[in-house]
Amino acid sequence: MQGHGRCLKLFLAFALLLLQYAKGGEVDHSHRDTNVTGRCIERERQALLAFKRGLVDKSDLLSSWGSEAQKLDCCKWVGVSCSNQTGHVIQVDLHGLYSLQGKMISPKLIELHYLEHLDLGGINFIGIPVPDLIGSLTNLRYLDLSFTYFGGKFPSQVGNLTNLQYLALEANNFTNAENLDWLPLLSSLRYLDLNFVNLSNVYDWPEAINKLPKLTNLTLEGCDLPSPILFTLSYINSSKSLASVDLSSNHLSTSSIFIWLSNYNTSLVHLDLSWNLLAGSIPDVFGNMRSLAHLDLSNNQLEGGVPHSFARLCSLQSLGLSTNFLSGQLSKFVQILFSTCAQNSLEILDLSWNHLAGSLPDLTKLSSLEVLYLNNNQLSGVISGIHFSTLSKLRSLDLSSNSLVLDIHADWIPPFQLDYINLGSCKMGPDFPKWLQTQKKFSFLDISDAKISDIIPSWFWSLCRNVTFMNLARNQIGGTLVNLTFEFSYFPKLRLSSNQLEGPIPSFLSKTSHLDLSYNKLSGSISFFCSSTAMFLGFLDLSNNNVSGQVPDCLTYLTNLVMLDLSYNALFGKIPTTIGSVFGIETLKLRSNRFVGQLPSSLKNCTSLKVIDVGDNKLSGPIPNWLGVGLKDLVILMLSSNHFNGSLPSQLCHLTHIQILDFSMNNISRSIPKCLNNLTTLAQKGNPSLNISHFVYMMSNNNSVEAEYEDDATFIWKGRVYSYKNTLGLVKRIDLSSNRLTGEIPSEITHLVGLVSLNLSGNQLTGQITPEIGNLQSLDALDLSRNQIEGRIPTSLSRIDRLSVLDLSFNNLSGKIPIGTQLQGFDPSVYAGNPQLCGPPLKKTCADQIVQIDLSNQEDDKDELITLGFYISMGLGFAAGFWGVCGTLIFKRSWRYAYFKFLNGLNDWLYVQVALIKRQLKDMLNS
Repeated sequence: MQGHGRCLKLFLAFALLLLQYAKGGEVDHSHRDTNVTGRCIERERQALLAFKRGLVDKSDLLSSWGSEAQKLDCCKWVGVSCSNQTGHVIQVDLHGLYSLQGKMISPKLIELHYLEHLDLGGINFIGIPVPDLIGSLTNLRYLDLSFTYFGGKFPSQVGNLTNLQYLALEANNFTNAENLDWLPLLSSLRYLDLNFVNLSNVYDWPEAINKLPKLTNLTLEGCDLPSPILFTLSYINSSKSLASVDLSSNHLSTSSIFIWLSNYNTSLVHLDLSWNLLAGSIPDVFGNMRSLAHLDLSNNQLEGGVPHSFARLCSLQSLGLSTNFLSGQLSKFVQILFSTCAQNSLEILDLSWNHLAGSLPDLTKLSSLEVLYLNNNQLSGVISGIHFSTLSKLRSLDLSSNSLVLDIHADWIPPFQLDYINLGSCKMGPDFPKWLQTQKKFSFLDISDAKISDIIPSWFWSLCRNVTFMNLARNQIGGTLVNLTFEFSYFPKLRLSSNQLEGPIPSFLSKTSHLDLSYNKLSGSISFFCSSTAMFLGFLDLSNNNVSGQVPDCLTYLTNLVMLDLSYNALFGKIPTTIGSVFGIETLKLRSNRFVGQLPSSLKNCTSLKVIDVGDNKLSGPIPNWLGVGLKDLVILMLSSNHFNGSLPSQLCHLTHIQILDFSMNNISRSIPKCLNNLTTLAQKGNPSLNISHFVYMMSNNNSVEAEYEDDATFIWKGRVYSYKNTLGLVKRIDLSSNRLTGEIPSEITHLVGLVSLNLSGNQLTGQITPEIGNLQSLDALDLSRNQIEGRIPTSLSRIDRLSVLDLSFNNLSGKIPIGTQLQGFDPSVYAGNPQLCGPPLKKTCADQIVQIDLSNQEDDKDELITLGFYISMGLGFAAGFWGVCGTLIFKRSWRYAYFKFLNGLNDWLYVQVALIKRQLKDMLNS
């Protein structure tokens, strides 16, 4: 019995040894070949330290990694985990340590033989290739290299990691993948993320996916995927495991993608095909996906209605069909969707940005609904509280941009608590909606253009403590903004423009990130932003009010300001020099106030400026050189209607991005710079963008806040004052009118072929209109009136087909107006004040007009010498002379070119001689 006991003990010891080897242990080997410090194996500790040396850690996030005595146990380092049995490093997870930067990956990383989990997501490796050694870590089950910005060739060596279950390579800078031949080697793979990896040349990608029998999650967003080729769809693997598929933001356009997806009818739970090119009707294939819970087909080109097969989707929880071309009655749409089982499960319904019509149907059966977006359709009709009577779970509602009327009783108590409310353009006035008093949790509120003519009730502001966006614009809301003692929890975007608000601007509004109070009747000073809380203010529009006084010298608080518009107020004094401390400002508008003095030189510090409009003030002094030196990103520069003097500095020619240059109605003298051809944006036709947009970025409560806004500009166009916004990017113009400019119009201006408007009127310009003026084919308006321009109107001017406004009046132009429907179609007044002009549309005929002589009454006065023989001889002589000269010109190209060149030269010489004689006579008369 004692021998049997010894054998049993030996057997158990041997079994334990085998078990530890099976788990990756090296019981004897670790004691034999390595030193163990605590639980950390020295060889692996040194490998980790070598890996750390390949990183740049400015924030000291890996301070626990070191060689000091208290740091010897690498199993206690940040992001490192070891096996409890063997002490081997099995996990390195540095995901989210975004301040780390990678210079290289040490080859010693290969010493981590037992590593199962490697996550470097978010570390910036600045374009270096993924090292081949990654393919040698064959024990890896989990590999995440997302957002690591590796470059070089696509790392197909990951195909060697046959034990992988999770692979994420999202958002790197690899070159185009040539194929996915390595993918089927990963037979254990369950999760695959190749988002934003370029797969545009991989047409057989469905075949590679089909060969992964255990794959459950597939995400290929933004991979430039081509639509599957039909023959690849025949290689269908027996696996039906795919549960989540994200193929959004690709180039999928054909029905073949639906054929491929139909192989996973029984397993698919989540399917995202948004932002593709899918067209035609929604196919019936979705009705067979009985397990489908989340379907997103938004931002495609789908037409028609929803198929009847959708009624079989009993598990559907969210449906996104926004931004398509779906049409028909919304009531029929909803009836098909929720006639049976789906009405009990649906939580999210997004049908926004389509062409759905009719009234809002009965939604009471959708008791589980949490999100309802029907905005930007063609819905009409009246909505009452009954429509929402059972929607107790609703938290997001968007009915904006329709033609709906909310007929809600003042005592109505909604069954829901909304955090997102967008009812813009839904008519609900004239009273302020009292049911909002019951909503305690909203962070987003838009009731703009709602025909509210009430005052803002006192209870309203107490509900806005947690608001991040609020829009009450385009109503008739009156009264004053009470200066409350409470503060916003966040830095919200607040739009109260186009109302009837009066009184001073309260100080609590300084704690906003986006504040638009334009087009009201606000008065008093603008010192409200003289507070440290204004540091998060990125957008401030106070234009078209009655605010007065001087701009306070406290702009240093506005460190995040990107857009400032104080136009159309009663502000006076000098522009404060502290404007130069607002380094990030892109738009500065001070039009139509009473500012005096010069542009502050500190403004040159604001190198991000794209728009400056200080027109219609009393500013003076020379136009600064630094406008063209330091502010090279300027797109709009408007200094019109001031008292600027001196000359136009040649440094303005450095403004290569300029689209609108308006110095009109000043006292600017001397000549126009000849370097205008350097304005490269004006020298290009068209514009890729209809508008001029800006983005506001700032940090608020450790969160990034982003806002987009579109610039607008007001100026005189075709004799009237216009404001442009949505099409401002198309308006390329130069206006130097009503100054004291002298000299000739530089010929270089004809290089600016993108110009839509050119106004040089009301100056003292001399010389002639350059013959190349016809190069400006984009011109819609040309005004050269009230100058001293002489000579003929160039014939090339008649070739500008788009020209709709022309004014050449009150110059010294002469000669015949060139023939062409364009120039003859203008009113004669555009040529008035040029007494030497002639020809249509003027009534004055030109002196060189051929006089028609009537020879019908001279038949009796015949010369006897003029006989039949005379006519025959004359005809033969004409024929011989014509073919002797003209025939040679017709058949001899070199002679023909020389002859016409001689005629053109003679014509130019005669024209120049006549012009010189006229100028000499004029000088003699003037002397």
